[in-house]
Amino acid sequence: MATAGKVIKCKAAVAWEAGKPLSIEEVEVAPPQAMEVRVKILFTSLCHTDVYFWEAKTPVFPRIFGHEAGGIIESVGEGVTDVAPGDHVLPVFTGECKECAHCRSAESNMCDLLRINTDRGVMIGDGKSRFSINGKPIYHFVGTSTFSEYTVMHVGCVAKINPEAPLDKVCVLSCGISTGLGASINVAKPPKGSTVAIFGLGAVGLAAAEGARIAGASRIIGVDLNPSRFEEARKFGCTEFLNPKDHKKPVQEVLAEMTNGGVDRSVECTGNINAMIQAFECVHDGWGVAVLVGVPHKDAEFKTHPMNFLNERTLKGTFFGNFKPRTDLPNVVELYMKKELEVEKFITHSVPFTEINKAFDLMAKGEGIRCIIRMEN
Repeated sequence: MATAGKVIKCKAAVAWEAGKPLSIEEVEVAPPQAMEVRVKILFTSLCHTDVYFWEAKTPVFPRIFGHEAGGIIESVGEGVTDVAPGDHVLPVFTGECKECAHCRSAESNMCDLLRINTDRGVMIGDGKSRFSINGKPIYHFVGTSTFSEYTVMHVGCVAKINPEAPLDKVCVLSCGISTGLGASINVAKPPKGSTVAIFGLGAVGLAAAEGARIAGASRIIGVDLNPSRFEEARKFGCTEFLNPKDHKKPVQEVLAEMTNGGVDRSVECTGNINAMIQAFECVHDGWGVAVLVGVPHKDAEFKTHPMNFLNERTLKGTFFGNFKPRTDLPNVVELYMKKELEVEKFITHSVPFTEINKAFDLMAKGEGIRCIIRMEN
């Protein structure tokens, strides 16, 4: 392309300070260096992780947030052979170098080189940012920074996908939806006809319910403190609902009574330590499997009686649903293309890039599931 090897000037939503509205600025985006790619972002969406770190959970400012997106490769740096200009890709906040012990393992997706690092605001190759305004660096976020019309990423953080897949739909598969989906399909692995409890019915929890539906679970019990979420959750396969505030007994006891001893599988998607304990203790002895997805407070402690393990309950954790980004995400997109995975129902709002702060307002109000941000009006 004519822009290859040149600095590109484009619009980006810059966070200058924690918790302050993003500002649409003209930024300069440097060409990709060795093992890097520059991507034209066409659609991005807002994930709670962006909001979490925007709300002063990071000391790195000014910064360009964003990590759920879809785009097209504009140019590639030295050594890049897996993708080429024109390829359609999904950026991913955690990468796959394909060379480290984790990437070579069939059991792990936690790449040594490209694992998520929320504190790093620069490229790993040379320790510099590819964004600037009047010579001043603007920092990256989790190696993606998709709230920009163009962004630079390590090649290991982009998954090449079917060019026929609509980017305004499949862009939501690059983070939360795949995390919940994979937690059910790849980790919990509910047998057909089984009973599954989903703790937390936000975007990730709904995706976990969708995964349980796809796997063939016959009962999917949604557990949430907000009953307004229940009707929406029916669209994702939930058959029953439980509000802990409606019961005097611990939730795990209520679920055991509902299911003749406990659910076959549970997936916890809140990050609340009590919900994590409940999710583990509610599974049936002998075969029950609980999967933890939510990220707890750094000082949280998980406490349960050892007999819960000795009675053959299994506790697992997962990161990005155990999907290897470059290897597995193209297959997740194909599930959508074959109409086996419904993505549209996760998308509840859409705004132009110039109104990106509306997406933050919607999330703050708890409205909708995912808001698509259109980079081009």
